Amino acid sequence: MDDRTELSGFLKSRRARLRPEDVGVVDYGGVRRVAGLRREELARVAGVRPRR
Repeated sequence: MDDRTELSGFLKSRRARLRPEDVGVVDYGGVRRVAGLRREELARVAGVRPRR
């Protein structure tokens, strides 16, 4: 496993542990397709722009 793959897996696992309400992200009650925070939500909380 290369470093990027390992880092990606680590970040995804940590992001999946967070719930929107835990970090002050408004949940509009819809069905979420991902566990935890979306990349965009995490970027907003961290004060950075998500990379596309």
